[in-house]
Amino acid sequence: MANFDAGSTGFMLLATSLVMLMTPGLAFFYGGLAGKRNILGIMIQSFVSMGITTIMWYVFGYSLCFSGNELGGVIGDFHKAFLHGVNLNSAYSGNPKIPEFVFFAYQMMFAIITPALITGAFVNRVSFKSYLVFLMLWQLLVYYPFVHMVWGNGLLFQWGVRDFAGGIVVHATAGFAALASVIYVGKRRDRESPPNSIPLIAIGTGLLWFGWYGFNAGSELDVDAITGQAFINTDVAASFAGITWLIIEWSLVKKPKFVGLLTGAVAGLATITPAAGYVSLNAAVVIGISAGAVCYLAVHFKNKLGWDDALDVWGVHGVGGCLGTILLGVFAAKSINPGTANGLKYGGTTFFLHQVVAVVAACAYAFIFTYIMLALINLLTRVKVGEEAENKGLDEAIHGEQAYDSGVM
Repeated sequence: MANFDAGSTGFMLLATSLVMLMTPGLAFFYGGLAGKRNILGIMIQSFVSMGITTIMWYVFGYSLCFSGNELGGVIGDFHKAFLHGVNLNSAYSGNPKIPEFVFFAYQMMFAIITPALITGAFVNRVSFKSYLVFLMLWQLLVYYPFVHMVWGNGLLFQWGVRDFAGGIVVHATAGFAALASVIYVGKRRDRESPPNSIPLIAIGTGLLWFGWYGFNAGSELDVDAITGQAFINTDVAASFAGITWLIIEWSLVKKPKFVGLLTGAVAGLATITPAAGYVSLNAAVVIGISAGAVCYLAVHFKNKLGWDDALDVWGVHGVGGCLGTILLGVFAAKSINPGTANGLKYGGTTFFLHQVVAVVAACAYAFIFTYIMLALINLLTRVKVGEEAENKGLDEAIHGEQAYDSGVM
């Protein structure tokens, strides 16, 4: 039996559990933001990803992301399909102190939550059947290639691009896929539906914030000073972003909005993600303030253009992921983490340009492919629900269930 490090292995199992908790947290967050007739419809889209994505990850997803290097480093191969060759003695090549089983599980939790992020954009408009097809194809053709290119020693990693925990791989791709989805399916018939439960949004935010420590600190894949740096950077950026959003909104609408505070914190979490283990605490403060301001303006811009991104996935995750990736190109410091290059602040012009080009390319690919994919899925099964189902609410029309007893809300 291999002699793995108990501390590192135990920490990674804890981090894996924290990231797993983020998907139910996202379901609560989105469920609270949705109208009362569509709570279950949006929540099931997160929970079903936990099942389907796990199956895909075991059968071929992990292998395509972290085995081999095909098509010029764009995707892996099927050598580790069904975890072929992975046993109790298999160590993860990136850190032999932990079993490969643990790395497999940790990365699986990222795969689960990424497509679920997209669902907030098209709440109340997409059929469950078409979403299941979307869930599988989007992972296979968008998420897996970017995981391999950035984290699987593929094309972008070899080019020098860095993404500590998912600014490009998770948030930018999901955010711009969400925007493509919104443009494809069009607007809701009833856009005035208010959040059904702000306390539920708060519970979801708390679970997301808590789980994000596993998301970011766990991405060091070890227990060391960089783990601690990523942890505190995560908390500080979220805090500064939440307060920045609160102040801006308060000054404009003359009331301190709780939902604004919560949304700003999530924007900060998304924005610090690519940089968490590569930048100083002072840089995390700047990133947090920037996230609160820029993501707030992005949401305002989206509203002005009339894009019906119902739960602000593009403005929070898409713009946040892009902003964080670009600011990593500014503030990255080899003195913090030798695994990165120095950013623009320290003379790293080339690294900065690589970060910008990579995130723009990722956003363009995710947007274009998602739009085309939805059009193709529509040939197989109708993507957008009919007027009757939308007016009735997807909870009852599709799932035959209600979140609350009649008359409660």
